[in-house]
Amino acid sequence: MIIRSRYIVPMDGAPIEDGAVAVAGNRIVSVGRFEDVKAPRDAEVLDLGDQILLPGLINAHCHLDYTMLRGKIPPSYSFSEWIRAINAEKATLTAKDYVESIKEGFAEAQNFGTTTIVNLTAFPELISEIEEPIRTWWFGELIDVRNPEQPERIVDLAIHSLKSARHWGLAPHAPFTSSARLYARCEEIARHEKVLLTTHLAESREEMQMFRQADGPAFHFLKNIGRPMDDCGGKSPLEYLIQAAVLDENWIVAHLNELTEGDFDLLARARKFHVVHCPRSHTFFGHAPFALKKLRALGFNICLGTDSLASNSSLSLFSEMRELLRKEPWISPCEILEMATVNAARALGQAHSLGKIRAGFSADLVAIPVVPSGRDLVDAIVAFEGKIPWMMVKGETSSPR
Repeated sequence: MIIRSRYIVPMDGAPIEDGAVAVAGNRIVSVGRFEDVKAPRDAEVLDLGDQILLPGLINAHCHLDYTMLRGKIPPSYSFSEWIRAINAEKATLTAKDYVESIKEGFAEAQNFGTTTIVNLTAFPELISEIEEPIRTWWFGELIDVRNPEQPERIVDLAIHSLKSARHWGLAPHAPFTSSARLYARCEEIARHEKVLLTTHLAESREEMQMFRQADGPAFHFLKNIGRPMDDCGGKSPLEYLIQAAVLDENWIVAHLNELTEGDFDLLARARKFHVVHCPRSHTFFGHAPFALKKLRALGFNICLGTDSLASNSSLSLFSEMRELLRKEPWISPCEILEMATVNAARALGQAHSLGKIRAGFSADLVAIPVVPSGRDLVDAIVAFEGKIPWMMVKGETSSPR
């Protein structure tokens, strides 16, 4: 098949006018100007017309479990109160509710041009019941705060279900809910199985207060439910986790919203893991400004995620890109688009197959309409709102629902 479009933004060179992509099976075999793209004479030509063709977007941090929680939990200054509200909502839900929530989340992500998603699920046993409409890395979200004597068993049970997925990994939830033993077991499994790891870290002021001062709402909330608190006091969350785990290129770390000056000294010496920023969730909670400039200067690979609909209004990475540009107007739209394509592919260890329109790469493509606005093409992509009209995943075409 040859897909023709008025413009192609390949993320692997300059935009191409009157471009075309030749696809065979689930792979791109050629890309360039329409007149130059080589394909069999009898190849079908799909002319998208006045569209901009770009690589499928990659959501590097999401919780599809909570799609049904959209609008149910108002913004709160207290992170602990938000967690209590989520727990109260979860207490009313069944396995069937979660399956439907995940399916609805997949459909919404597709509508907004996501072709690959990093999904953290608290219910890996449900994976076998769900058909993946897009590329999915399933990470089992693991918490042992109420079962501090059973971290190994918790991890091993999750692995049994996760292995039914093509791509899977482990997600010890956060240092305040997952013990050092649980992190160690996850790292042991990841080395043996050659899978990735992800976690939440330094997400809120209350997490910082808990670890540095052994005080605050999160400290007392977790102490009251039985978490041992002898690891709190004197350390930042980052410092705690760097001592408890081997953070390296196999880790995708979400948030890093609350960092001290000492943390930046640690990061300067640390091995470079991948960082996911979720701009609209960040705004929802009113977190401290995200240290984008400093983290980039230190060499960290920054990606974008939507987080869950318990702290966001949609699963649109276009909206995340616009929110980041609003908050960080110094950064170029091209660099922002890289965070949702090239950078995220690198975090997944897929730098040679995802995130670009290039010969040999996976045929994951999305198209958006050309809008006569005088904007640069990449500016127009970041400014795009609404559902995409066309997408291809693994060489198969689909349209938004």
